[in-house]
Amino acid sequence: MLTVKDELQLKNITLNIRKKILRQIKAGRMGHIGGAMSIAEIITALYFKIMRVDPENPDWPMRDRFVLSAGHKCLALYAVLAEKGFFEENILDTYGSLGSKLPGHPNMFEIPGIETNTGALGHGLSIAGGMAMGLRMDGLQSKVYVIMGDGELAEGSNWEAAAACSHHKLSNILVFVDRNHLQIAGRTVDVMSYEPLDERWRAFGWSVREIDGHNIRQIVEVAEAFPFEEHKPSVIIANTVKSKGISFAEDRADFHYWKATDEEILRAEQDLLEIERRLKG
Repeated sequence: MLTVKDELQLKNITLNIRKKILRQIKAGRMGHIGGAMSIAEIITALYFKIMRVDPENPDWPMRDRFVLSAGHKCLALYAVLAEKGFFEENILDTYGSLGSKLPGHPNMFEIPGIETNTGALGHGLSIAGGMAMGLRMDGLQSKVYVIMGDGELAEGSNWEAAAACSHHKLSNILVFVDRNHLQIAGRTVDVMSYEPLDERWRAFGWSVREIDGHNIRQIVEVAEAFPFEEHKPSVIIANTVKSKGISFAEDRADFHYWKATDEEILRAEQDLLEIERRLKG
């Protein structure tokens, strides 16, 4: 059960994650802002409430695993790993520079806490399914958590992986679909529609829930109820807004990848300061 105090704490951490995402954009002058901002609440809830991880022992065998299938949203992953203490925060200021440990897609050999390299869309669920099967074979109670983008679902390999997870009854895997309804080419329903999305997942043998992906209480309560059904993999369709928190960028496909001007960064910082003021009441 999430207390009011816990909920406020998670909201404040989410704000810190958004600040750290913007900090990286400010350092590198560009990056995939849209999806990073839309998953801020989800990734905060996972790392600060749901998952068992230890920054002091990132290879702990009993840890839960996290796969950012939509690897281009890595600004959020870097932000949450820094916030959690997996590496020094000043490394965030190297984003976009030559030789940085924070490349444009996650690299498991650069910083601790990254379970696998991702970026080629459509591969993450296959990797996560293999992890879930391996954990079960080893008799471990650890779970696998995945964040995918809704635009990513057009990759056919996702559905092969979805079928395999169902066939093998991998009830230790939970997928979040970041349903911000946009991808680089426009509206997901216009580029490649998978409606009704919940029924498609059910047809592949998954247990499905749908939530507001910016409601931290909903995220925690539904994730804590996983697995939703015995012997079935679980998926949460999280309705979100691309670039959430940056008023002039919200729900705009042209901010899928952002080449930021000084004026835009200043406006974005002011937006986050306004969120902070509202949280302080």
